[in-house]
Amino acid sequence: MQKFPMTAEGLARLQDELRQLKAEERPAVIRAIAEARAHGDLSENAEYHAARERQSFIEGRITELESIIPSVEVIDTSKLSGDQVRFGAHVTVVDEETEDEKTYRIVGQYEADMKTGSISISSPLAKALMGKKIGDSVEVPAPGGSKVYEIAGVRFA
Repeated sequence: MQKFPMTAEGLARLQDELRQLKAEERPAVIRAIAEARAHGDLSENAEYHAARERQSFIEGRITELESIIPSVEVIDTSKLSGDQVRFGAHVTVVDEETEDEKTYRIVGQYEADMKTGSISISSPLAKALMGKKIGDSVEVPAPGGSKVYEIAGVRFA
């Protein structure tokens, strides 16, 4: 069985989502389907079809989470330190062309979220950064051509 690295926070989020889907979302959609059925003709009942679609999504996500969670290998990032980029690190990079500075956290593939600045360990940027130190430059392949970043900071929180 393939193991997936993940932070403890990422695993907790997945477990919370699974609990919410099973305890709240699934029963709510079952009630919505029953209510829509009570309205009669199902062939033209948009509420019924929407509820069935929602149920299909919920069941699919539950199945997905139930297959991911047992395969997680939790990496305790609280014990990590140093100036070398590793899993769980918050890495500040500077685009050498535009001088834009951004900070990313390298996390597991199932907890990556660009809105929060979390990138997957399997992303091209994370792969290029792994093992590097402050002051190193990395070249990252991108759709518009390669980008070069300098590592300005590495911290573990």
